[in-house]
Amino acid sequence: MAKAKTKTAYVCSECGAEHAKWQGQCNSCSAWNTLSRVSIGPIKEPRVGFAGATAAIKKLNQVEAQEAQRIGTSFAEFDRVLGGGLVPGSVVLIGGDPGAGKSTLLLQVCTQLAQNRSVLYVTGEESLQQLALRAKRLQLPLDGLDVASETRAEVIAAHIETNKPDVVVLDSVQVMQMEGIDSTPGSVTQVRETAGFFTRLAKLTDTVIILVGHITKEGGLAGPKVLEHMIDCFMMLDSPAGSRYRTLRGHKNRFGAVNELGVFAMSDLGMKEVANPSAIFLQRGEVDSPGSVATVTWEGTRPLLVELQALVDELAGGYPKRVAVGLDQQRLAMHLAVLHRHCGITLADQDVFANVVGGVRIAETGADLAILLAVLSSFRDRVLPRDLLVFGELGLTGEIRPVANGQERLREAAKHGFKRAIVPFANRPQERLPNMAVHGVKNLSSALEVVAAL
Repeated sequence: MAKAKTKTAYVCSECGAEHAKWQGQCNSCSAWNTLSRVSIGPIKEPRVGFAGATAAIKKLNQVEAQEAQRIGTSFAEFDRVLGGGLVPGSVVLIGGDPGAGKSTLLLQVCTQLAQNRSVLYVTGEESLQQLALRAKRLQLPLDGLDVASETRAEVIAAHIETNKPDVVVLDSVQVMQMEGIDSTPGSVTQVRETAGFFTRLAKLTDTVIILVGHITKEGGLAGPKVLEHMIDCFMMLDSPAGSRYRTLRGHKNRFGAVNELGVFAMSDLGMKEVANPSAIFLQRGEVDSPGSVATVTWEGTRPLLVELQALVDELAGGYPKRVAVGLDQQRLAMHLAVLHRHCGITLADQDVFANVVGGVRIAETGADLAILLAVLSSFRDRVLPRDLLVFGELGLTGEIRPVANGQERLREAAKHGFKRAIVPFANRPQERLPNMAVHGVKNLSSALEVVAAL
């Protein structure tokens, strides 16, 4: 029998597209310098029992559409991002910068779950002695949690079939390898095949498998983009430089809301939950300064109060700078053009800097009006009232468009003592809020008139 030949292909790490030869740009996603060489050969069938299982074909109306009982982790912020807890048979991927606290958080979660469920923690990057020392330092319960130091996917699958744990953590997917693949651990082929292997295993055994992923220097998940399509839930643990707070954000979730946000604080005893993140991100200075305004953004299923700051300075030379941290920089430039076109205020000879305090990143459009008022506050050197809240989407024709969950945003602001608010006209509360004056505006000119009258 002739031996199958091994072929060479070039796979894009961004979209997973395969190319016959190397080239600088991917034809599918147009990304540059993302093609990696992989060897494509016959893959040996894993010698584990589940590999030969076949799924029966059913009519859709014959399938029991029963909601699976979620597994609570005892961490409310972690469960919030998951959509209410771990779903049996799901695959969860957690990424983050080195030192963000991924392994620490998962070790805390696993030791709590192991008190009344079967949990297996597999580490491929550190020894079991290092894992035990970290657990002791964090003062975690050591009994109940099963641990193993292994990188071979077939051996881990055999452990899962034998012990039948409810939850399995693999730290990390980049060091796992399959015997039938002729490539090094961490390569595009190994990461793709091992992720697909464990995804199939999770579905067939009804086991929750949590994968830990590495982050590239660009801030994205290491490995092929197809890895994110395989799994059920993808979360990213962000650690702003110099901050003890960590934000866990859901980027994909088949069983819950996307862009849900969980907040933790790193302490000597590991991750501590932050029950009221608005109080953390809204810690404003004692002295009021121009260029500062509060807004409320919607993260997943809850409102979050944050402070926006802007600095407008005279142009020192060259082209005017437009810098935004935590915001879309192109959107900032667009708002400045709207301000000039519809209000006659030009900042062409000024440098404009905008920042979201606390390292929060705002991806929605509800902060448009707030950031523009902060820019005007700095430009005119006028302090906005501390008890003022602003939100609303700004259109290119100067209109202020409504945003989702406007009533919930106002109620959250009222809880934190805000007395005044400038919101889109369509987001005005149907019933008067106690101790809060809400100004509904239809366009940018009306918003500036309200601010001038404050």
